[in-house]
Amino acid sequence: MSTVPSKAASNPVIESEEHRALRAAVAALGKRYGREYFARVVADGEHPDELWAEAAKSGYLGVNLPEEYGGGGGGIVELSLVLEELGAAGCPLLMLVVSPAICGTVIARFGTEEQKRTWLPGLADGSRTMAFGITEPDAGSNSHRITTTARRDGGGWILNGRKVFISGVDIADATLIVGRTEDARTGKLKPCLFIVPRDTPGFGRSPIPMELAAPEKQFELTLDEVRLPAGALVGDEDAGLLQLFAGLNPERIMTAAFALGMGRYALGRAVDYARTRQVWKEPIGAHQALAHPLAQSHIELELAGLMMRKAALLYDAGDDLAAGEAANMAKYAAAEAAVHAVDQAVHTLGGNGLTREYGLASLITAARVARIAPVSREMILNFVSHRSLGLPRSY
Repeated sequence: MSTVPSKAASNPVIESEEHRALRAAVAALGKRYGREYFARVVADGEHPDELWAEAAKSGYLGVNLPEEYGGGGGGIVELSLVLEELGAAGCPLLMLVVSPAICGTVIARFGTEEQKRTWLPGLADGSRTMAFGITEPDAGSNSHRITTTARRDGGGWILNGRKVFISGVDIADATLIVGRTEDARTGKLKPCLFIVPRDTPGFGRSPIPMELAAPEKQFELTLDEVRLPAGALVGDEDAGLLQLFAGLNPERIMTAAFALGMGRYALGRAVDYARTRQVWKEPIGAHQALAHPLAQSHIELELAGLMMRKAALLYDAGDDLAAGEAANMAKYAAAEAAVHAVDQAVHTLGGNGLTREYGLASLITAARVARIAPVSREMILNFVSHRSLGLPRSY
C-alpha cells in the first residue's frame, strides 16, 4: 500500500532539504508500524507505546522544544510535519498535539526556569506527557464562560471546576488546566494556566464513552478544592490570555496536520484500489466519475497543506496575530479536505470501504472530529468574518 505524496514538498522554496529529509525519515518510521498496528492497539484498548518510544528515541517528539532542555530546537513547522507523516502512514499520535505542541510550547515560552527544567526534558524524550484542559460542559467554544476558578490561598492556589473531552489524562503525568483568577484592579475574571499533577488530591477523572476508534481516551475532570503551590502557575498572572493563545494556535496547526495525514492516508488507499480494481474492461480508476473526485481531494489536501505550512512558519517567526488567522484557516481547510477525502475513499471502495479489512470506515468518525475540535468550523468562520473581513459580530 502506498500513500499519495505531497508534491509541494519537492519544491525547495516551499520546504527545505532538511524538512524533506525529516518527512522521509518519519514516513519510514510510520510505514514500519502502519494502520494494522494502530488498529490492533485500539482493539486491545492499549496505547501506541512502541511507536511513541521509537519516535522519542529518534528525536521526533521534542523536535519543537529548545535544545538546552533536550529538544530538537525546531518549531511547530517540524512538529506538524512529524504528525502529518505519521498520519499519512495510518498511525497518528494524537498526544503530539497536546503534550509537546500545546503544553511544551507554553512552558518553553512562558514557564519559570524550574518548570522548564522539570517538564521539558521529559516531554522531549517522551518519558513524560501532559494533557491540556480547557473545554467545559457549559462553555463550549466560548472560553469567556469558563467557570473553573483559582483563588489565592496563602502562598498557593485552590482550583475548583469541571472539564470535559480532555484527551489522554490517564497516561499524562500532569494536566495544564485553564482556570480563571480575579483581577484585583477590575474584579473581572482573567484566564490563567496551572500545572496539575495527575495524583493531586481533589483532581478526579472519569472516562467518557466515545464512538471513536482511537487509543487516546477522553475524560471528564473534576477539580474539588485542588490545592496547588505557587509554582503551579505558568507565566505571568496578568498575561494569561497571551499565554493561552500561545498554546491554542499550535493546537490548531497540529489539528490541521492530523487531518492532513488522515486525508492523505485515505486517499492513498482509494487510489491504490482504483488502480487495481477491475469490474469491466479497465480499472475503475479510469472512469472520470471516480478519478475526478479523487483528483479534487488531492488538490484540496495540497492547498490545506500550504496554509498549514504558512501558519506554522508565522507562528515560529513570532507573529502571533498573523499566525492566529492562518492557523484557524489551516485547521478549517484541512478538516474539510480530510472529510471529503475520507468520504470519497469509502465511496470509491464501495462495500469494501466499510469493512475492517480496508480500515477506512473508522476514519469517517475520526474525520468529523477534525471539523469539531478544538474549535468548530462555524466558530472559525465567525473568526474570519469579523477578524479578516471586518464584518460585525452577532455574539
